Amino acid sequence: MSDKPTPPVGHEDPHTLKRGLSQRHIQLIAIGGAIGTGLFMGSGKTINLAGPSIIFVYAIIGAFLYLVMRAMGELLLSNLKYKSFTDMAEDIVGPWAGFFVGWTYWFCWIVTGTADVIAIASYFHFWFPTLSVWIPSILFVLLIMALNLVSVNLFGEMEFWFASIKIVAIMAIICAGAVMVITGFTSSISGDVAAVSNLWDHGGWFPKGIFGFFAGFQIAMFAFVGIELIGTTAAEAKDPEINLPKAINTIPFRIVFFYVFALVAIMCITPWSAIDPETSPFVHTFVAVGIPAAASIVNFVVLTSAASSANSGIYSTSRMLYGLSLAGVAPKSFGKLSSHRVPANGLLFSCLCLLLGASMLIIMPTIMAAFTVMTTISAICFIFVWSMILVSYYVYRKKYPERHAASKFKLPGGVFSCWICWIFFAIVLVLLTFEADTRMAMLTTPLWFVLLGISYYFSHKNHVSKRQNGANN
Repeated sequence: MSDKPTPPVGHEDPHTLKRGLSQRHIQLIAIGGAIGTGLFMGSGKTINLAGPSIIFVYAIIGAFLYLVMRAMGELLLSNLKYKSFTDMAEDIVGPWAGFFVGWTYWFCWIVTGTADVIAIASYFHFWFPTLSVWIPSILFVLLIMALNLVSVNLFGEMEFWFASIKIVAIMAIICAGAVMVITGFTSSISGDVAAVSNLWDHGGWFPKGIFGFFAGFQIAMFAFVGIELIGTTAAEAKDPEINLPKAINTIPFRIVFFYVFALVAIMCITPWSAIDPETSPFVHTFVAVGIPAAASIVNFVVLTSAASSANSGIYSTSRMLYGLSLAGVAPKSFGKLSSHRVPANGLLFSCLCLLLGASMLIIMPTIMAAFTVMTTISAICFIFVWSMILVSYYVYRKKYPERHAASKFKLPGGVFSCWICWIFFAIVLVLLTFEADTRMAMLTTPLWFVLLGISYYFSHKNHVSKRQNGANN
């Protein structure tokens, strides 16, 4: 039995995370998680690889990940004591699952945050081509660290406005594309005419063939990382029974509107073959059509998108370290909360790792090369996390049939949905071996899981030894 006093009615326990995220925070965090750097920065390369068929790639990935999120939603709502999907993996599958999911998710966001910092350096390079890439990277990490140390309410507000900027910008891009197509806008630089026929007039829907279509899945997968972020907000969400289902159920709409429509608009304005794979197609499009002022505005928007993703990553990694510490598989210092009830030690450690990861900017020959490697590693690790959410659901169906029967937010398709998602993820992993740059990341990422296996072995061995010594004493 716990010695901690029960907080008075209307007050919250100062030793637990604060439930400071409202419905508008949760909704916008969910939207922000579904609109990542992979769309703004990486879609140029995916368009170059797959042509207009990239639209189908994003739609297919989105459909499968919606099923994963529904599985996560049913699990989180089946037991409101779960602080995140790490807790549910540990409780339903076993301690090893919580250890692997928790640490891999932390690693995912460190790698993703590094990719975001690399993207931020690229966006600053658009305005300041002579500026060292280290300057904006370091300053940005220090800024989000300072803001996240204040309170979860401030994090929620930052994400609310970051996501709002992205939403308004994408809506503006879609509207601008529609107007340009209707008026037959002609670029004063390239001479290209905005038209819907640009989607198929330059080689058809599959100009790079079926292998080009498959190659588009790598960075497109990365575009969706963070979609599960609403699962880490469960412990800090008000009225989770209402807000989590609302956030998850809007995922299909967000995917169609923010991904499919935005990419259609981009490729209608500028033929896919004229888009530079080394830069953001959103910025490049407005440069190509001769609107430099609009290009600067869009560059600011994609910069805030990367900032939003990195901000979410820092938030998520600190909460994951907090949960791992409470579970006894991370240093105790990560389980301590500041006076603002924020896991400050985890925040500081994650930010330090983020800065170390940004050294990829020195190692790799180009910004896009560094971005591709980091996004591939991130995508592989996120596939593991998403798969473990489904494993948790599969075990939950067998272990707690009464919970499933009582659930008001069931996964459509049940266990069958788990199997088709696993098959899809396996296919994507095979596809990652087709390209040289993604193959390198695919072959090196398993080292992380080997390291985790060794760490878990010794960690578990120490726990068993301590329990035995305690029993003997």
